[in-house]
Amino acid sequence: MLKRYMHNRERFFIGQDSNRVVRPFDWGMEFVKENPNGEDPRRFFHDFSQEVTANSDDYFALKNEIDYQVHDTDLTWQSALQTNETENNLVRAKFFPYQKNKKAAVVILPHWNAKPDTYFALARLLNKVGVSAFRLTLPYHEERNPPQYERSDNLVAPNIGLTLQSIRQAVLDTKASVKWLKMQGYEKVGLVGTSVGSCIGFMAFVHDLQIDAAVFNHVSSYVADVVWHGLTTHHVRESLEKEVTLEELRQFWSQISPATYLKKLAAQKPRSQKYIYTLYDLSFPVELSRDTIKGLRHHKIKHSKTALPCGHYTLGESPWKYIDGYKIVSFLKWHLR
Repeated sequence: MLKRYMHNRERFFIGQDSNRVVRPFDWGMEFVKENPNGEDPRRFFHDFSQEVTANSDDYFALKNEIDYQVHDTDLTWQSALQTNETENNLVRAKFFPYQKNKKAAVVILPHWNAKPDTYFALARLLNKVGVSAFRLTLPYHEERNPPQYERSDNLVAPNIGLTLQSIRQAVLDTKASVKWLKMQGYEKVGLVGTSVGSCIGFMAFVHDLQIDAAVFNHVSSYVADVVWHGLTTHHVRESLEKEVTLEELRQFWSQISPATYLKKLAAQKPRSQKYIYTLYDLSFPVELSRDTIKGLRHHKIKHSKTALPCGHYTLGESPWKYIDGYKIVSFLKWHLR
């Protein structure tokens, strides 16, 4: 009965968004390589994913100095990865400092299509327990989204190369956020990511050892499987499935998928990490969440987990949002002491 109720609520919330647009499929090789010169796209992305996975530290490296502009509690800087969209290249963030000390700070990564001011309540809650917060605006969101788009369609798109570029940019922006906090003198830095922010946060966590603790709020193993099976992304799949199979897409997007880097994470020094997932999720199907937990256990990665009896959207309702908030804040407060 609870499962049926939660699934009905999830479908209700998904149905409230009437502006999902089915955009045309594109390989988008030009987003990851200059002048692809008519290469076979399937072979290109197969080889590209293998090359990136083998050299992921370089792929996700911050290679240039960053000129941060601080205006009271607002920060801006030019993204380390420049795209064709001027608005998107200017990274924006809101800082919520805890005034008494600089012992701990947390980078907050919102969900896909998050609205302005979302997660400000979480930031203020972190302040109340003595932790500063840094809320990042993801690529193609809010002021970073070109005016012709109603939704943040370029972050997860039926365009193979564009999606790779966008997620990579988000990871680099996250690492730049951590770098700024360290420059300010914070002793420990954590992060919390929700939905696609969880995936981005995981990429950053694996590729930045300056992150001391992390909470991944909604969990999945492969980006391709979420897009393929999740109801939230049905309009993206509608274009993709006309040109590629799920197995191909999983390979093409493997370098931006958590499952790819579990072995790499296992080889690193142990760091505190918590995984939160929901049992009646129609956007991040629970089987994908459980696969991630199985992978963590297989690689003997010490972690904490919480499974909540609600769904992706209903996690934002009472009482689940309060339970979720408590789990996130208490974990980060304890492990960033």
